[in-house]
Amino acid sequence: MESAYLRFKKLHERDIIKDLFDNIDAYDGKEVCIVGWAKNLRIGKAVGFIELNDGTHFKNCQIVCSVKDNWNYQEIASQNIGACLYVRGVVVKTPQSKQPFEIVSNLVLILGESTPDYPLQNKKHSYEFLREIAHLRPRTNTFRAVFKIRSEAAFAIHDFFHSQNFVYVHTPILTASDCEGAGEIFQVTTLPLEEKKEVDYKDDFFGKKVGLTVSGQLNGETFAMAFGNIYTFGPTFRAENSNTSRHAAEFWMIEPEMAFCDLQSNMENAEALVKYVVKHILTRCRDELEFLNQAVDSGLIARLEAALDCKFGVVTYTEAIKLLQQSGQTFEYPVSWGCDLKSEHERYLAEIIYKKPVFIIDYPKHLKAFYMRANDDQTTVAAMDLLVPGIGELVGGSQREERLGRLEKTIESIHLSKEDYAFYLDLRRYGGVIHSGYGIGFERLIMYLTGMTNIRDVIPFPRTVGNCNF
Repeated sequence: MESAYLRFKKLHERDIIKDLFDNIDAYDGKEVCIVGWAKNLRIGKAVGFIELNDGTHFKNCQIVCSVKDNWNYQEIASQNIGACLYVRGVVVKTPQSKQPFEIVSNLVLILGESTPDYPLQNKKHSYEFLREIAHLRPRTNTFRAVFKIRSEAAFAIHDFFHSQNFVYVHTPILTASDCEGAGEIFQVTTLPLEEKKEVDYKDDFFGKKVGLTVSGQLNGETFAMAFGNIYTFGPTFRAENSNTSRHAAEFWMIEPEMAFCDLQSNMENAEALVKYVVKHILTRCRDELEFLNQAVDSGLIARLEAALDCKFGVVTYTEAIKLLQQSGQTFEYPVSWGCDLKSEHERYLAEIIYKKPVFIIDYPKHLKAFYMRANDDQTTVAAMDLLVPGIGELVGGSQREERLGRLEKTIESIHLSKEDYAFYLDLRRYGGVIHSGYGIGFERLIMYLTGMTNIRDVIPFPRTVGNCNF
């Protein structure tokens, strides 16, 4: 039997399954040591087959074990799916089989047993069921694919901005201002509110009313006025009582802010970022995409490849409304100038009319946030939303209002406190320039990259109305 010391030592000397798949010829005929979790076990009286995965590669590694080569064969045969195993054996190429190689074991040690009631047996589970066991769902093929793509997409985003000489800024999670002016923020307090009929926030931790941020944009703009080009990438929170498949109470946002940048340059940067991330995922996550293309969305890969090969469309809000009205399509929500575009309108524009990603620009000012630059027509603002097939809105941004007088009037007209936004107004007083920015909901981007249709299935531990588990 192997001593505990040898087990510990060999864990530090293990080979990586990804390396085996990437360098099969180099490993053929050589002895390797791997660890991983059993995804499937087919154990007979004399020979058994185990599919093992260590998390480094989407595909499983097949282990062949036999009575004659494994002294503890009966112990191996008693294991269940989910058990963690240490395997030593010889790599054998199998070009005629489904898998390119297998490992013929001469030692299998059980590092962590799994009980027979392990929830993830070899059958298809609904996404709703898997959300109830969010601590285990990363072990399924679908969510291993989704969260590997999420990881690679985050890397690609940082890589893109780093290559463009952007400065990465960590904006605060706790804030005393509401970026959107919507009031849908989570309050943060140390006061025992259940004991108070009237609240004096002077007694609170920060001495004022504070909430979780809905956006890092306003803080990001302060750094753009010093560094030129910056971006934020962090968690944001919306206390919006919405149970749709596209909304969550906690989600991640990517928010670049660029000085000396107008609306056109803003759109060009957003298009370049989306294409950069798509190309990275198509290159680095091919196995995951092919699985999702087969199991989730049969048009996924073709849609992503098409996005790389096209120039994104651009249309004004006014023209988009005309196109929708002339389409002959009956929408659940009727379309008229001044209405807020719904998901059905956005997807119809991207999927049916343009058949590719398309920017909608120059929205009515009453639909957009106070900081967006007013156009000369006095009725629209220099806003832009990027709509993509399968999702609808992916990017939202604008050229920011750099004119101090215009911004002060807007803040007053919507009854926001100029005192609360004094720092923001100062940016216009002290060397303010034309600048623009946009935000991408990271989870919506992952939905676009994976074909998943519910935001709860692209974030590790979803926080939604009535749900804050794990």
